[in-house]
Amino acid sequence: MLDPRVFKAYDVRGLYGAELDEDGAYRIGRAYVEHFEPRSIAVGRDMRLSSPTMATAVGEGAADAGADVVDIGLVGTEMVYFAVDSLELDGGICVTASHNPKDYTGMKIVRRGALPVGGDSGLTDIRDRALSLQNAEKGQTPGHGSRERVSRGRVTEADVWPGFVDKVLSFIDPASIKPLRVVIDAANGMAGAMLPPVLERIPQLDVVRCHFEPDGTFPNHEPNPLLPENREFIVRTTREERADLGVAYDGDADRCFFVDDTGEFVPGDFVTALLAKAVLRKEPGAKVIYDVRASWAVARTIEEAGGVPLMNRVGHAFIKHRMRKEGAAFAGEVSAHYYFRDFSQADSGVVPFLLMLELLSGEEKLSELLAPYRERYFLTGEINTPVADVPLKLQELKERYAAKGGRISHLDGLSVEFDDWRFNVRPSNTEPLLRLNLEALSHETMQERRDEVLELIRA
Repeated sequence: MLDPRVFKAYDVRGLYGAELDEDGAYRIGRAYVEHFEPRSIAVGRDMRLSSPTMATAVGEGAADAGADVVDIGLVGTEMVYFAVDSLELDGGICVTASHNPKDYTGMKIVRRGALPVGGDSGLTDIRDRALSLQNAEKGQTPGHGSRERVSRGRVTEADVWPGFVDKVLSFIDPASIKPLRVVIDAANGMAGAMLPPVLERIPQLDVVRCHFEPDGTFPNHEPNPLLPENREFIVRTTREERADLGVAYDGDADRCFFVDDTGEFVPGDFVTALLAKAVLRKEPGAKVIYDVRASWAVARTIEEAGGVPLMNRVGHAFIKHRMRKEGAAFAGEVSAHYYFRDFSQADSGVVPFLLMLELLSGEEKLSELLAPYRERYFLTGEINTPVADVPLKLQELKERYAAKGGRISHLDGLSVEFDDWRFNVRPSNTEPLLRLNLEALSHETMQERRDEVLELIRA
């Protein structure tokens, strides 16, 4: 089964069995190799019940197409990125559906250097080729590209865990970490496997481990901390344990979300600002990338810390390309994707956690570090609204606010800026939705302008 709708803007994702199964996985693995012609790739997988057989199928397809496949087993997505770089491979595929519910499967695909493969960087070609392989016989090696016929690739195994742990810990001085009390909700995802060997190297931490058993049925809650109902546990437990920090992970553990010492959730904008400050302490004058949705707090913090702020389109493919072009040390997205130049310009969920520990090993609590932001910048968070005609609605918004003197940008969707408030509206990649992020310099203005813009969108 291979429904063409499982190919999204940045990855592959769909219902296991109904939209994507092992046959589809085989065809995607094979199509990936036939299109890009890598000599060697890594294949890893998350803890979902379907992932072992899906990963085997991907590897078989890739090997039948002529690539050597390095099976790195049960890993977080960022460990595939690490494997591609550290083993000097030509690409990699992680079988994961990230934060989606238990019935989903999917893949995140990269090329050499952990460069992402998305809709405009080869994923559409893989889709078309995979769909054309419906009747291809398994076990037969094709002729493709510049080759007349290829021999089947080898399938081997590799243990990337020791190297990965060393790599992420290289971003901090573990001895400098204070004996903080930290609550971690792994959501029965890959963080439960990835974090223990890292935590062993910071024994002074007092860690309350929650839902650390990888379990693809997600018996406690879905592994999507962006949804408020999935954050209730980490917020409540951080307060009950009187912890210095709460941390919640998504399913494949490439994103981490923070709760401060008062139990208040920290928006991704403010986390980006704090991490930028931490990075700039180690590399003064570095360039830092942030996305168009982010609070004014981000650019202003980067400038105050002596860095160079660079606004960018949303999406990991665009962010990673810009990081390479600019040589940026760090990038952050509101959605809690945090990227590091010294981690193959890739996103990591472990490195931000470690940098936050280092930041909190100073004199201030997290709530104190955040107070200047919370007192000045008031954010709506992302609000999604179904819209019948997306281009028409964007044009209406542009005309309305241009007439009011708003500064207009089309870097990604529509951004409008006034002296005391601003907003960005972006269309969804997969649905007829508009996504609104709005900010103001007072709570009252934020509420007033939010209601005003939403009324226009929903009219």
